[in-house]
Amino acid sequence: MSKKEGRRFKRKGPVNLQVHDIALNLQEGNVSVLSKAITLVESRQESHQQAAQAILEKVLPSTGNAVRIGISGVPGAGKSTFIESFGLYLCSLGHRVAVLAIDPSSPVSGGSILGDKTRMEKLSRHPSAFIRPTPSDGEFGGVHRKTRESLLLCEAAGYSVIIVETVGVGQSEAEVRDMVDFFLLLALTGAGDELQGMKKGILELVDAIAVNKADGDNEEKALMAKEEYRRVTMGINPATPGWTIAALTCSALYQHGLDDIWKLILSFMEETKKSGIYDSRRRTQAGKWLHTEMRRLLVERFLKDEDMKVSLQRQEQNVIEGKVLPLAAARELINIYFSLNKK
Repeated sequence: MSKKEGRRFKRKGPVNLQVHDIALNLQEGNVSVLSKAITLVESRQESHQQAAQAILEKVLPSTGNAVRIGISGVPGAGKSTFIESFGLYLCSLGHRVAVLAIDPSSPVSGGSILGDKTRMEKLSRHPSAFIRPTPSDGEFGGVHRKTRESLLLCEAAGYSVIIVETVGVGQSEAEVRDMVDFFLLLALTGAGDELQGMKKGILELVDAIAVNKADGDNEEKALMAKEEYRRVTMGINPATPGWTIAALTCSALYQHGLDDIWKLILSFMEETKKSGIYDSRRRTQAGKWLHTEMRRLLVERFLKDEDMKVSLQRQEQNVIEGKVLPLAAARELINIYFSLNKK
């Protein structure tokens, strides 16, 4: 959160006094309040975190009804162009669309390097759309540490489709699979070469592959690439039991094939709800979220402990000097921590 935003909260008094009003206005679809709530969620200040959790607890009954879509893609696949075209298409159908765009973090400022609002100008101006570019904050998994909370806030604000755009493509993208219903991979032509550089793990996570830029002279190549992806994925166990990984073509630039992708997603949602996979996946995701938060809080508490800071520095120096192996040092630190915190 910026210094300016921090001052704005401070001027209005204790954040926890605003919780009721923020939750109420959020559920009425107030975009500026939604932005403020996400800022609170992403803040590392303890008072802001407490307020954010209170807001989430109040709006929790209004969450869970949106279609959650994860989108990843190989470099150059045109993720931003696709999401803008797809988002505008969904808005034309009457949906309210929220995009949580995770950008690489600047090593200097910590902010978003790419800034998706500047890359999705038309969608960002649409009254039925909300775009939130967020730096990955150095997190693995292609998402921000608070993407799940931001997703719930968008649902509470009445957005019927939530799109999570990840940083890149690779095995580390598994985390997005654990927070969405449908996972789409954007690809390009030249599938043979592309598959060589793509880790198999990502193909085991997706529900569909869309070969983008299928227009003009590239259309025939895109059709060939689609068939190649279809052939390759036939030998892969799908992330969603009973579902066959689909391969399609589209042109985000010319808005071709977007309706086919949406129909596929609707069919997927219908099938998974009928089979019970939808509910089962949502429950599993909630459980994994608990474990993720537990690990994160344990690490934070460990690193904030003043006694542990001294022990950590000592063990780190031992590792650097080659006196002890990292695993042995880590075990010693854990033993020290739990011995200090025994009741």
